[in-house]
Amino acid sequence: MPKHQISVVVLAAGKGTRMKSKLHKVLHAIGGKPMLHHLLDSVEELSPQKTVLVVGADREQVEAQARNCEVVTQTEQLGTGHAVMVTKPALQGTAGDVLVLYGDVPFIPTALMEQMITAKAATANTGLVVLGFRPKDPAKYGRLVTTPDGALERIVEFKDATDSERQIDLCNSGMMLIDGSKMFPWLASLSNNNASGEYYLTDLVAAARADDYNVSVVEASEKDVLGINSREDLALAEATFQNKMRQRALSGGVTMTDPSTVYFSHDTHIGTDVIIEPGVVFGPNVTIEDGVTIKAYSHIDGAYIRTGATIGPFARLRPGADVGENAKVGNFVEVKKAKLEQGVKVSHLSYIGDATIGAEANIGAGTITCNYDGFLKFETHIGAGAFIGSNSALVAPVTIGDGALVGAGSVITKDVESDALAVARGQQRNRAGFAATFRETQAAKKAAQSDKKKGR
Repeated sequence: MPKHQISVVVLAAGKGTRMKSKLHKVLHAIGGKPMLHHLLDSVEELSPQKTVLVVGADREQVEAQARNCEVVTQTEQLGTGHAVMVTKPALQGTAGDVLVLYGDVPFIPTALMEQMITAKAATANTGLVVLGFRPKDPAKYGRLVTTPDGALERIVEFKDATDSERQIDLCNSGMMLIDGSKMFPWLASLSNNNASGEYYLTDLVAAARADDYNVSVVEASEKDVLGINSREDLALAEATFQNKMRQRALSGGVTMTDPSTVYFSHDTHIGTDVIIEPGVVFGPNVTIEDGVTIKAYSHIDGAYIRTGATIGPFARLRPGADVGENAKVGNFVEVKKAKLEQGVKVSHLSYIGDATIGAEANIGAGTITCNYDGFLKFETHIGAGAFIGSNSALVAPVTIGDGALVGAGSVITKDVESDALAVARGQQRNRAGFAATFRETQAAKKAAQSDKKKGR
């Protein structure tokens, strides 16, 4: 059952030309998640009757990413008022009020939406609730002119404001909650007799007051209504998001020696007593259990790291990496789609892909699992307690048994039985005195070539 008798309209029809991108503006990612999804996740917590997404340019891109909402098209860009007008068929048969949000304002929290709903319900005669904010730099935002009792009298665009009105620091975010029974009649009364030839949603304030309805204001913090129109705005939004994630991690029992250099994904899950050194980057779908240490400049994406493990420095964990309790993945080690059981050590300069490694196995420096033949991927299985010597190549598909030893520099192409020793390398031959003779011979050849060039 819906939590509130409301519907939500998300406006995302703008072309976003200032982004200078082939990707639709609302699909640019913040913390690894499209900004539209940040907003829709908050909307879903509200449990509305229906969510309607208004699209225009590049409809196919946005529609492919729409979740739990109906998509309608604004074929002509005739303003925000017109964008809400086109939702009429989609909202047919719904009851209650309509919350209008913007797809490029991703951080508005559900609690703030609920505050707007509460403000409208506070008096029977409130037809509209406008979301305002007080930015550090009001710049050219529209100003909210209120009455002595705090009701909204009108919205004045900066270019039309008097000097005294420009001193008002309460600004318009553009988002509002509208009485559902009056919204479309009020929209029908709007005029596009202005310089832009557009229908402005802000004109609903005058329509509501002309109909003897009260208009309320709810204030938001500037960070909650941060809008994204350019790459600079996107960078600011990313910084805002990362600061929030860092604070959440610190508050949750994570130690970061230089928090400003650590970057999280929207879905990073971290336990307590985790230590994260500088320069660590988390991609999507990472879970870190308690007591893990992640050393500097490691990149972790799609991995599960279990209690007490140590990662890095300069390690790369790719999707499907599953690092067991108290295991070690050291410097310049890459792990992809591989399960490392408890106590495994892969200390340095190795690639482990499409593999399973049994408990307490030790993988020497420079070991690689040769998992790809140019067409297909194959798996390597290394048993518990096995020891793989440095600079070994394990050519998959291959199985190394429990407790087996592989000599350094081996190229293993056949299975190795448990507790066996496998050595696969060319036989060494030493020729006494060869090096000295070689140097003398080559030096003489070089000298002869030099004399020839000089014409001697």
